[in-house]
Amino acid sequence: MEKRIRVLVAKPGLDGHDRGAKVVARALRDAGFEVIYTGLRQTPEQIVEAALQEDVNVVALSLLSGAHNHLFPRIVAMCKEKGMSDVLIVGGGVIPDADIAGLKAAGVSAVFTPGTPTGSIVEFIKTNVK
Repeated sequence: MEKRIRVLVAKPGLDGHDRGAKVVARALRDAGFEVIYTGLRQTPEQIVEAALQEDVNVVALSLLSGAHNHLFPRIVAMCKEKGMSDVLIVGGGVIPDADIAGLKAAGVSAVFTPGTPTGSIVEFIKTNVK
């Protein structure tokens, strides 16, 4: 039996909107992934600890508050500090195009903005999970 891909969908920071994260979580679940959703207003420490405890393959971050340039790289760095360098980290939300290159340079593998088909997210994860 093939091992299912485990994904932690997380909402860092003070962002109080999670409709998009829930849509993505459902799409990933429907695609056969095992999905854990953290809920709103998680600290980077809480997200990294949940990822470690749940032994996930993917951390999918969702943020609308504009703090992505601070929080996403911090979570990537904390994952590496915990020895989770094999975990694929992706992000999504209302993220300006000008910020995407910097996030990728910081270790976010992909950034999905509004209007991205959920099938594209599923395929990216299937192709890139380690």
